[in-house]
This record gives sequence, C-alpha cells and structure tokens, in this order.
Amino acid sequence: MNAPDPKTDLRFYLQSARDALVWKLEGLSEYEARRPLMPTGTNLLGLVKHAAGVELGYLGDTFGRPSGEPLPWLEDGAESNADMWATADESRAYIVGLYRRAWAHADATIDALALDTVGTVPWWPSGGNEVTLHHAVTRVIADTHRHAGHADILRELTDGAVGMNQGNRGMAPGDPAWWENHRSRLERAAREAERSADRGDGRSAGQTAP
Repeated sequence: MNAPDPKTDLRFYLQSARDALVWKLEGLSEYEARRPLMPTGTNLLGLVKHAAGVELGYLGDTFGRPSGEPLPWLEDGAESNADMWATADESRAYIVGLYRRAWAHADATIDALALDTVGTVPWWPSGGNEVTLHHAVTRVIADTHRHAGHADILRELTDGAVGMNQGNRGMAPGDPAWWENHRSRLERAAREAERSADRGDGRSAGQTAP
C-alpha cells in the first residue's frame, strides 16, 4: 500500500464539490439557472460565480499567483453581493468556463507549492491574514461543499431533481408516492412534537410516560 498523499485527498474532495455544483445546472433554462429562490436571492448560477472567485482568491492571489482573470464584481467599489448572481449579459457558458479556469489555476497552485507554504489573504485584516496552503485548500473545500448543499436544495425546489452526483444519487430508494408518504410522515411527526412541546410533556427518546 502506497503512503497516503494529503494533496490527493484534498484534490479529491475539492473536485467532488466542484463537479456537484456545476452538475446542478444541467438541464435547466437560463431563467431556472438564475432564478432567486430564497429571500436572500440565492440562486444556482450565482453560487458557481461565487465559487470561482473564492478559488481564484484563496488559491491564487493569496499565494502571489494572480490568474489575470478580470473579476469586476470583486473590485473596490463593486456593488455589494455582486459575486452571488449573474447579470443578464454574463452568460452561463462564461460563468461555468470561468469556474473551470479557476479550477485549473487553483490545481496548479496546489501542485506547485508545499502544503506548509504560507500565503497572505489580501482582503483579511493585516496582522492576522497569513495562512498555509493546507489551510486555504481546506477552507475552499468547506466553502464549496457548503454551496453544493445549497445547490442541492435549490435544484430540488426548481424541478424536483435530487442526487449527490451523476453516478450516485445518495438517496433512499422510492418512487414519488413513497417520497410523498415519507414527507407526510415527517410533517405529522413535526406537528406532534410541537403539540407535545406546547403541553410541556415532551420526553427524551426511549423514555416512557410515568
């Protein structure tokens, strides 16, 4: 058995999150890909745009390896939250292409530098803005998986499509009727728990009434 390679593990989990995030756009119209489904405006294409900027920042600029990609939505004076949605003239192909170029740039940084290499995060306050490459990659993995989870929910709200990735749904087997019954059962349990809490007679799991 070969000795474990931390970079291989980090790259695997980073790429799995990247692939899931982009996959959630497949089969959607332009409107569906951009539609804000939360009160905060969270939308699928905006998540991809945000993720691209995160990679280019933490795994590029932070280690003195600027990509040269123009990111006007992250410049000083840019509109607040501009990295979380795509304007009408920013095509889906452009945003996804930018994200894929960000992957390549970030991967080149991971390949070129040792994990204990120290970089400086330009947008963090000075005096506390030094990070190792290992820290930066872990941070990007956590951020990307978090947004992939957001994308799971947004896609299900859009057209009911679910799954971890193209090769693994990661879901219990069941047809639409099974899932409707399952959801109804959870709804009943939630309402029963609420009524129990209102009566003040809630019990821990496994407890029986005196």
